[in-house]
Amino acid sequence: MSKHLNEPHPSSPEERRRWLQVLARATSAELARWAAPVANAQRFDWLRHPEPGLVMLRGRIGNSGDRFNLGEATVTRCVVRVCLPEGESAAGVGYVLGRDTQRASWVACIDALLQLPLCRADVMRRVIEPLAAAAAARRAAAQARTATSRVEFHTLQAEVAR
Repeated sequence: MSKHLNEPHPSSPEERRRWLQVLARATSAELARWAAPVANAQRFDWLRHPEPGLVMLRGRIGNSGDRFNLGEATVTRCVVRVCLPEGESAAGVGYVLGRDTQRASWVACIDALLQLPLCRADVMRRVIEPLAAAAAARRAAAQARTATSRVEFHTLQAEVAR
């Protein structure tokens, strides 16, 4: 039995949201290192070639009040389809901030592969886990940089009291 684009794949929406978040936040260099070798090993059909465009960013007053237009941001989007020799197929999407068409392509290709049960474990191990670890390292480095400028107010108050 073959799977088609309109049939559900066993990955949950939350699981897919997590891996798309990791992919979208990865840098071009990280995707070139971990995603490109995996993506280049497969043949993908373009359903929508990478194209830059604009999206309107909206905000809310006080996080719950009236909505307002904050401004526009450039995004690049694309959609690919992968068909395995076993007959399974899936479509993957790539949305990234900026005009990096190659980065959006890698995101879409990896998203498509992750939706296929035959590929998921290998792609998670080879791509998503290293990208998530790199993102965690970036966060830790940023926290370490900001920690050096942290002001301890209780210490400051104790000094004033003397």
